[in-house]
Amino acid sequence: MAQVLNNLFGGAKPSASPVPSGDSDFADFAEAPDPSPASFSAIPNTPNFAGAGSTPAGLRPVPYTKWYNVHERYSLSDFKQEGVILVFLVIIVIVHLIGTRTNRKKAKAWVNAHAPILQKEFALVGFGGRKPSTSLDIGDENLAKSLANESLQLPEDVLKEKSPQEFATYATGRQNVAFLDFNLTLLKRYSPLTTLAEFGLSLFIDSIPAPSERMEAILYPFDGKEALTVPGQAPGAQEVRKDTKSSYDGFVWAIVNKDVMKRLRNDRYDVSITTTRDNAKLPNWATVMSESAEVTDALLTPELVKAIEESGELLEHLIITDQPIDQPTKLDETVPKKRIYLSMRVPSSNAYSAVLPLFQYFIRLPDILVQVAHFRPEVMRKVRTTREDTIRRLQKVDEEEKAEERAIEREKAKKLKRDMELKGLSATEQKKYLEKEKKQELKKSQKKMTQRA
Repeated sequence: MAQVLNNLFGGAKPSASPVPSGDSDFADFAEAPDPSPASFSAIPNTPNFAGAGSTPAGLRPVPYTKWYNVHERYSLSDFKQEGVILVFLVIIVIVHLIGTRTNRKKAKAWVNAHAPILQKEFALVGFGGRKPSTSLDIGDENLAKSLANESLQLPEDVLKEKSPQEFATYATGRQNVAFLDFNLTLLKRYSPLTTLAEFGLSLFIDSIPAPSERMEAILYPFDGKEALTVPGQAPGAQEVRKDTKSSYDGFVWAIVNKDVMKRLRNDRYDVSITTTRDNAKLPNWATVMSESAEVTDALLTPELVKAIEESGELLEHLIITDQPIDQPTKLDETVPKKRIYLSMRVPSSNAYSAVLPLFQYFIRLPDILVQVAHFRPEVMRKVRTTREDTIRRLQKVDEEEKAEERAIEREKAKKLKRDMELKGLSATEQKKYLEKEKKQELKKSQKKMTQRA
């Protein structure tokens, strides 16, 4: 009994006894060593990876792993996506360079074929400025060699590269011709996907033509305006002004490839006013679009027919016009401006011998027009009828627009006068003025209804 009470009320405590060794649950806590701070001398100041022999005493050596070597951490298989992108970039660059190089070759071939004729017919060809009188002629061997060399560097003074697919040149200095513009358009060989897309769209959309390689030239005749074009101090200006008989009658006449006839009629106003008629002198693939049969008889010469036959279907159109390409919407746009257009496909084989006769005839066409394009008054009266109808229609539209503007101005003046009168009146007078105005408007509306009935 006494022992029980001592246990309850804090009597004598039993002596601590060690945990039996057989109890494994408390074996880790049986004799735990007292914690003691580690010596600072055992911790190295800086890491050392020189090797196991240099590891300070008391520390475990750092194991060698491949984490510290990039070539062991990664392999080529980890860069598959980057490799594919890099390959595509290299292919795109190579295709661009090859396509650009090919287009420059074709442009240079065109220059080599046509430059002799241009240099023979014009005093200035290209963008290099006026050549001195002592310069070599195109027939000289040195200049021929410079054009025929194999270098891909295009002569900047003869042909200008506007883009990898478009090249241009210019010529001037010839009797009856003010100047001549050339534009050479080639395929986008540097971007095959774009070319394929354009081909695909042309199959389904009629308004999108299939991409092709063509040469387009626009010749601007003097038409008796040498005094306005040739500077007075230019060499030969006096001789040019003595003979100002470079004018000819204005009309629209064309020889067109039937493959592009519909597109031309839809896209060009000047061609749309002509009548299409086949001619027995021309091949089956070509037709004549003219405003008068007498004009066709005068211009369709045997030399021209022969040149067209030699060129084959490379000819797209030859147009002599004095009307705008777009339908005129103002009276200023109806002023005649004479031009001659030539459009030809570029041969894929770079063989230009077949098209050179037509090209040369095109350059000399202003001389022929000055000689033969003076027709009877009856013929020109018919030609002028269409132009006069267009002018009358535009004059009527212009008069209606001016009448509307005058009516708007009158309404503005009338409203301003009314506002000024109202400002000078008192409130009672303003009320009477408005009531009177309302009665007048009511009478006008009733009168209009009575007239309609």
